[in-house]
Amino acid sequence: MAEGQTHLTVTTKDGVTVVEFSDRKILEELSIREIEEQLFAMVDNAPSVKLLLNFQSVEHLSSAALGMLINLDKKVREKKGKLVLSDINPQIFEVFKITQLYKMFDIRDTAAQAMKQF
Repeated sequence: MAEGQTHLTVTTKDGVTVVEFSDRKILEELSIREIEEQLFAMVDNAPSVKLLLNFQSVEHLSSAALGMLINLDKKVREKKGKLVLSDINPQIFEVFKITQLYKMFDIRDTAAQAMKQF
């Protein structure tokens, strides 16, 4: 990853790892790979992962980013963890509906609602 470049803001609240995206657009393959590496490391390093991905600042998401989310969900499930997504822009949520991914993920309107799922 480039020096000083971070795509994620990570905090912990009540045992839940809360991840907020710094980028408004998650489109470039390199950025997606860097995000994936960071998220996968979090899952690998947690004994029982509880992960909340907050998309509040994200306006655009590529299909490669969706693929990364699918892989992340699989990895979290393998570790018997829980992944919840929140604050997804209506335009991006349309893509989740069209691809039927909204059925695969636990998606909540707000981070507060998402926190109640853990």
